[in-house]
Amino acid sequence: MATYKEIKGITIQTLDSDPVENVGAWASGGSLNTAGDFRGTAGIQTAAITVGGQPQVANVERYDGSSWTEVGDLGTGRYMIAVAGTYTAALGSGGYTPGGGSGGRNLVEKWDGSSWTEVAELGSATYGAVSSGTSTAAIVYGGSNPAIALNQAWNGSSWTELADLNTARRRAGGGGTSNTAAMIFGGTPPGTTAVTEVWDGSSWTEVSDLNEGRNGLGGATGPTSSSLAFGGRDAPPHVASTEQWDGTSWTEVADMATARSDTAGCGADGKSALCVGGTAGGGDLANVEEWSFPPTDSAILTEGDAFLGGGTTFKGVVKASSPATTWSSGGNTNTDRAYGHCFGPQTAAQMAAGEAPPRVTVSEQYDGTSWTEVNDTNHAGGVQARAGSGTQTAATIAAFAGASVPYGHAETWNGTSWSDTSELNTTKYSRASTLTSGPAALVFGGTAPPDGATANTESFDGTSWTEVNNLNAANYTASGVGSPTAGMNINGYVGSGYTTNVESWNGTSWSEGTNTNAAQGYGGAAGASSSNAVKFGGSGGPTGYSAITELWNGSSWTEIGNLSTSYAGNIGTGSSAAALNIPGKSAPSTYPGACEEFTGDITLQTITVS
Repeated sequence: MATYKEIKGITIQTLDSDPVENVGAWASGGSLNTAGDFRGTAGIQTAAITVGGQPQVANVERYDGSSWTEVGDLGTGRYMIAVAGTYTAALGSGGYTPGGGSGGRNLVEKWDGSSWTEVAELGSATYGAVSSGTSTAAIVYGGSNPAIALNQAWNGSSWTELADLNTARRRAGGGGTSNTAAMIFGGTPPGTTAVTEVWDGSSWTEVSDLNEGRNGLGGATGPTSSSLAFGGRDAPPHVASTEQWDGTSWTEVADMATARSDTAGCGADGKSALCVGGTAGGGDLANVEEWSFPPTDSAILTEGDAFLGGGTTFKGVVKASSPATTWSSGGNTNTDRAYGHCFGPQTAAQMAAGEAPPRVTVSEQYDGTSWTEVNDTNHAGGVQARAGSGTQTAATIAAFAGASVPYGHAETWNGTSWSDTSELNTTKYSRASTLTSGPAALVFGGTAPPDGATANTESFDGTSWTEVNNLNAANYTASGVGSPTAGMNINGYVGSGYTTNVESWNGTSWSEGTNTNAAQGYGGAAGASSSNAVKFGGSGGPTGYSAITELWNGSSWTEIGNLSTSYAGNIGTGSSAAALNIPGKSAPSTYPGACEEFTGDITLQTITVS
């Protein structure tokens, strides 16, 4: 059975009867102007600088909390550079230049807010090191290949060797705002390590290891009692996992939206951080994620939250529960269509491709009010395709056909553009998929002439598709919700008509669940896991179009307020507490563009623990 962390991307931490959101979460930040990995980054979440990296090597960009601006280039371009300081006063040490040899560079440049100036060189060349401190008082430690343990200190004019690390390593996470209090964690010596060390100004001390060893990770460290480790590579997949350090041990917290390695991070402590660029299998990334904590007095009930009440007693989870809920008007799409792909939360959704007819490549993003066109898919999507999973910064769409691609075609989104990726093993259309955790996805069911329905299920890791355990009942035109470790297949067509069948996926296999009240297909659905979902619209009934909405609370389906219009080929995204319906067709040749939004009541459910 999947763990709560695997399903929700976060562990249970709140020790209070009121579910105050006192744990951090990632959100999308402003994208870089130039995608890249192996950058050096310094500063805080709202005022940062990122330096060098591949493939741009000399590029420097500055962040103001919302957008990046290109500023003065490095005098000598390089990647795997160690950076300390702020966005107006930084020190860039070492690094690797193409053709620079196995030892990297001992070059050091100082940033004054407008330009870079060469200063005294490192005593020993290094690349892939970590740096902590300021532009006038810094330390640079580890790095190179093979890995070294060397620790070098800068006093504003020259370098001095200090006490070495206990474990030599490169491509580690760490840093700090001081040269007398710093951290290093993870890395490769070679292999992958979880070892963590702290610096007190005179020596390094080993403390509790990371829960997950990795290299190429990002870090945000201020005082060594509060730090964050995120992303990286764990022999060999990229990871999205995040761990928080409280001065004694590491705790797994909310995952990033995009699994990545060779990323850079910065921040003043473990409660406010920036993750910049990296690579995610499909190429270099421009997308940026911001880690924040809400105010300590926040009391925000979020679907799927769990908390502890009275010591270690598991008390409850938060679920959507509102039989009286109705739909309200949302923003109109720019290109009306049916059978498109969609993903993301209600106020930050994206849809792509589809057919009106003809098939289209148009991709649009939603901000909760209006839709904006972004870069198109590479191929026009259609033939009743509807499989999409992810967010506005990382997603996968699959099982659609274009003029030159088969029904098994798939593309991934990196926050800026679409890229063709591995084809599905089974070429079918009218497939369903999970909604969350892009670019990872689970795609199931489907059909293709002259074959009937299939039970085939395939899992995508961001790079390739793997066939996993089949559905119990072959079907097509179903709706999917949840994540690749906790999803649902809702309704669909089984050859003799539309069905009320529901199946739940636990990360390994499918099991039959409680049926819906209405038999449907080609409809919308929303939900973050297999425990909460809302199903709406779709083919079925005497007219072939439906407005019926049903809410799943983990044990039963309840009919609630209908959509304002009956649809077929509509699609949905979001959660069961905040869903978005993107119209399909309301008649054989009518494609309305007006979206509808569903906001349910959030209630606290008591859990009985035996």
